[in-house]
Amino acid sequence: MSDEVSSIGGALIDWLARHGMPVTGMSLTWTLVQLAIILFSYGFASYFANMVTPRFEARIREVKGNPRLIRFLAVVLRRLKWIFMAALFWIALAALRGITWPSHSYVIAVAANLATAWVVISILSRIIRNKSVANVVAVVAWVFAALSLAGVLQETLAALDSVGFNIKSLRVSPLLVLKAIIVISAMIWLALIAGRFVTWRIKQVDGISASIQVLISKLVKFLLMATAIMASLSMIGVDLTVLALFSGALGIGIGFGFQKVVSNLISGIILLMDKTIEPGDVITVDETYGRIHEFAALNTSVIARDGREYLIPNEDLITSKVINWSYTDDLVRLDLEFGTSYNSDPHEVRQIAKDVAAKHERVLKTPPPVCHITEFGDSSVNYKARFWISDPHKGTVNVRGDVFLLLWDAFKEHGIEIPYPHHDVAMRGPIQVDLIRPTKK
Repeated sequence: MSDEVSSIGGALIDWLARHGMPVTGMSLTWTLVQLAIILFSYGFASYFANMVTPRFEARIREVKGNPRLIRFLAVVLRRLKWIFMAALFWIALAALRGITWPSHSYVIAVAANLATAWVVISILSRIIRNKSVANVVAVVAWVFAALSLAGVLQETLAALDSVGFNIKSLRVSPLLVLKAIIVISAMIWLALIAGRFVTWRIKQVDGISASIQVLISKLVKFLLMATAIMASLSMIGVDLTVLALFSGALGIGIGFGFQKVVSNLISGIILLMDKTIEPGDVITVDETYGRIHEFAALNTSVIARDGREYLIPNEDLITSKVINWSYTDDLVRLDLEFGTSYNSDPHEVRQIAKDVAAKHERVLKTPPPVCHITEFGDSSVNYKARFWISDPHKGTVNVRGDVFLLLWDAFKEHGIEIPYPHHDVAMRGPIQVDLIRPTKK
């Protein structure tokens, strides 16, 4: 254990010597003083942050009507410890430089710069809404800042580039992989932001149907994403002509392995251009009834009346039978079938059915509700009432149920009977019943 401590201490002394801080007895004393100041600042900052955080949280909750300000204050609040610690480091640095040589405050200066860099980077990284991605970006950026402040960034990059191999003019190494991850991630993030902005601007344009808006948005996002990837590869030094070697294999892979993917993608484009169904339409596919919420690259989101969201492959919307309740317009006709007793006046029944349907708030007055006799049944006169609604996205079963209840109340009020099915059995001739009495033993 003592040998390991000695080796670590020797490495630290060598590093300080390379950066203009040869370690003597006096400098070692000041180094220990700076380490003690760092530990004290960390403990005091933690204690003070825990003490004042509840008070600041109460003040933030009082802010109303400005969600961006609230979010920024919440981000700052979660980093109070680091803010206080960085402030204490800078105060200690100013005090040390006022009473001793600048070389005796080197460690505290590095700590102050690192703490400040972490505060700034961690706050700015919250521009990214995804918390996990923001944390990764903050850590990577801070590591680069720390290596740069410590003066070993170039040495670290050279060490990462030393392990690798060459493919023609391209040097494949951990450094290249790291650069590729950073550059491609940054470019894709910028492309997504630009795509969301373009989508928002397209939705503000009047005179463009919803399907055309979605089609333009998808094409723009695809072009931005492709441009971002190609630009990223070019920035890290990849020769784009090398990608031509993989075009044949990629074509075969798409032909055999991605048939459904390509089929759904092309089907989605056809649906958007054909405009047979658009976002907001109410459709029925097989047993799925709901409103189209969104078109995606490979599927269509349909929200049912129970809140479930069905992801239907775009190919199914072309090859299957689809009922579009609002294709030409939003008017939808609903039918109610019922029967009354033969003792009821059919003229009165028809009038009551029309009046009752017209009372419902969602039933249209034009065209007006109608009621017709459909047949003389075995035990009832059967009718069919028809009426129209213009908001099928709010449901159709609930309207039918409401009108049925209104009919029930109206029939009870007017004494109109809804008969039960019954059968008359005619018996011809005497019926002989043989009774078998038990015999006694």
